[in-house]
Amino acid sequence: MKNKTALVTGANKGLGYEVVKLLAGSGVQVFLTARDLKKAELAYISFGDYKKNVRIIELDVASPQSVIAAFKKINSEINSLDMLINNAGINYDSWQKAINADIEGECRVTMETNFYGPWRMIKTFLPLLLKSAHGRIVNVSSEAGSIAALTGGIPAYATSKAALNALTRTVAGELKGNKILVNSVCPGWCATEMGGTGGRSPELGAKSILWAAELPDDGPSGGFFRDGKPLQW
Repeated sequence: MKNKTALVTGANKGLGYEVVKLLAGSGVQVFLTARDLKKAELAYISFGDYKKNVRIIELDVASPQSVIAAFKKINSEINSLDMLINNAGINYDSWQKAINADIEGECRVTMETNFYGPWRMIKTFLPLLLKSAHGRIVNVSSEAGSIAALTGGIPAYATSKAALNALTRTVAGELKGNKILVNSVCPGWCATEMGGTGGRSPELGAKSILWAAELPDDGPSGGFFRDGKPLQW
């Protein structure tokens, strides 16, 4: 894994933080990105000996200007990007239903981060990914967005993740033959700020994400997985 580069969004806490820690510990040069630079700095301090492999960047995936600014900084420091891990996500809206949802408020905000954010990141950082001999795009999704499993509830979150899965399939098809593998990963219900107490450890969820980031060149693309096993769309 040495000499490889990675970018992780929403990485100052939870799953993103654990992904950065695992990558940095294996020798990958990681860009830890977060909306709040102060929180990113606190996360950075905690990495100890791995700090030499981590660079913090302020980045809000919901802001086109922020994404472009981050790209310019990163593009000036590296020649190629090997892994783009779209982890940033918000708003498990268990308090509303599709039939009475706040479409213009909660739903639009959720889609902007959970769906348009990853799309924006892929489009912006694609030039650096294309320069990698082993490019990987991992969209951190959720089985809550599985069409086969949908039964109602969490409408903003569920539909944003279903849309993200559709984006995964679309981008994987368009990049076929470009040595870039694109997959969605459900890390499972994890004990994070969004997930609450109980569930799997964030480290276990992060390992599920890394499985897709570290796939061999003949690995799958355009799939939906948890712990390396396929999930229903």
